[in-house]
Amino acid sequence: MRLYVETRIRANLEDVWRATQDPARHQRWDLRFGRIDHLRRGRFRYSTLGISGVGVSTGDRHGLDGGRTSALRFGSSHPLSPIRSGSGYWRYIPAAGGVRFLTSYGYRPRVLPRRLMWWATAWSFDRLRLWLETGRTPERSLRQALAETAARGAAAGLAVWTLPPVAAVAVFAAVLAVPPLPGTPAARRCLRRPP
Repeated sequence: MRLYVETRIRANLEDVWRATQDPARHQRWDLRFGRIDHLRRGRFRYSTLGISGVGVSTGDRHGLDGGRTSALRFGSSHPLSPIRSGSGYWRYIPAAGGVRFLTSYGYRPRVLPRRLMWWATAWSFDRLRLWLETGRTPERSLRQALAETAARGAAAGLAVWTLPPVAAVAVFAAVLAVPPLPGTPAARRCLRRPP
């Protein structure tokens, strides 16, 4: 399976690079990883919910236009790991007022549906964007996302229990259709295909 995710971040390329290449910063914004540790010779160990895998950086390139590319391979032999193996890259392309930050990667899944993997990547990219553009920490963004999800769930539940069926369906549809607040990470703000 191959995925593509892109966002535009109004920040300095060097700031985007540091937030994505430094394991301590990376694990703060990327929902897919609970922990990332550098090993030797470009290798790293990652884990989420106690399931770990290993990756290796296969190279970084600095382009003449000021852009950068970082490539890697990753995988896990753990039977509960959602991904067996994969490889891909991150690109950092200077753009008017910021950076086009994008990824494309292929992977062999075990249990994780493609749509969920895309969503987790895109949601994380938007969380990173909010951090670098507004200073809102990834931890605060997560709390806001959870609170907003709880409020939407409560509104839908209340509608189901108190309103006639047609009105309840309308409220439920509105809960799903209304975009998240501007300060809440949202996968829908990212591109699925190159422009």
